[in-house]
Amino acid sequence: MKSYLLSNIPENMEALAVEGYHKPGSLTLASGAWIHAAGSFSLGKGTYTVNDHEQWVWLVVEKGSILLRWDQHDLALDAGSTCFLPGGPKPCTITTEEQVRCLWIALEGPLSPMVVRKMGALLHMPLKQGALPSQIYLAEQIVQVIVRHSGTADATYQLQHLMYGMIASHWGQPVAMDAMLSHEIAKVVDTLRSNQYKDNFSLADMAAISRMPMETFRKRFVAEVGMPPLSYVLHCKMERAKELLRDQNCSVRQAGVEVGMQDPYHFSKQFKHIVGISPSAFMKQASVPAATIRGVAPRKSKTKNG
Repeated sequence: MKSYLLSNIPENMEALAVEGYHKPGSLTLASGAWIHAAGSFSLGKGTYTVNDHEQWVWLVVEKGSILLRWDQHDLALDAGSTCFLPGGPKPCTITTEEQVRCLWIALEGPLSPMVVRKMGALLHMPLKQGALPSQIYLAEQIVQVIVRHSGTADATYQLQHLMYGMIASHWGQPVAMDAMLSHEIAKVVDTLRSNQYKDNFSLADMAAISRMPMETFRKRFVAEVGMPPLSYVLHCKMERAKELLRDQNCSVRQAGVEVGMQDPYHFSKQFKHIVGISPSAFMKQASVPAATIRGVAPRKSKTKNG
C-alpha cells in the first residue's frame, strides 16, 4: 500500500491503514482552505518513517503513545494528544513501543496556514496539543467520509462542514459528540466563552448556570462534550493564552491575568502542563519569521475545479 503519510507500513498491518484523497469542488476551492487527504493507521512496536509532504498534517494519537522525531525535535504524544506537522522535506519518524492508532488530516489551500494557526499550532514546527474529544470524533468522521468518496468531489461540502466543526470546537463554540449540545450544556459553554475565559467558574457555578444538580451536570457535560467541565475550561484557557502570547504581544503575566490566573508561576505551570513548553518558550518560537503567516508562501494547488 502506497501511503500519503507513512513510507514503510508492514504488509501484515496494511489492512489496519486506510486513507483517501479529496477532489475539492469549485466553491470549496474558492474558500481558500480544504482537506487534501485524511486517514488512520494502527501500528505495532517499531520505528516508521514519515514521507515528505507538501501540506500541513494534523496528527492525533487515538490509542497508545508515540515518540515523534521531527528534524531532531522529539515530541512524546500519548492518547488524546495532537500536533501539526509542517510541510516540506524534513526528516520525521514515529516510534512506538506498543500497539498504537492514529488519525491524520492534511490541509491544503492558500488559507490553510490560517487554519493551522486558528487550531492553536505553530507553522514552522510541531507543538504538542490536547485534542478535544469532539475534535477526534469529527476527525473520525472526516476519515470515514474521505475514504468512502476518495478521489471525488462527492463529499466536498460535507468535508468542509466537518473541518469547520473542528475549528469551532477548538474555539469553544458548541460542538457535541452526537448531533448537537443540549440547551443546558450549550448555555454553560457559551457563558464560559462570553468573557474569553477570564472568569473562574467552579463546578458548582457551572451547574447553577445549567440549573441542574452538580453531579447530574457533571455527567451530562462529560456525555455531551466528552471531557470533565474543569478540564474543558483549562483547555480553553490555555488556547486563549496562546492566542494572547502569539497574536496580541501580551507578556506572560498579562496573558495569565487575561485567562483568570493572577499568579504567573501557577499560569506558567499550567501552560507547560497543557502545551508542553513554557509560555516564554512558546513566545520565542511564535516570533520567528517562519511561524508567521506573512513568512509562508502559499503553495499553488494543482487541483482543477470540480
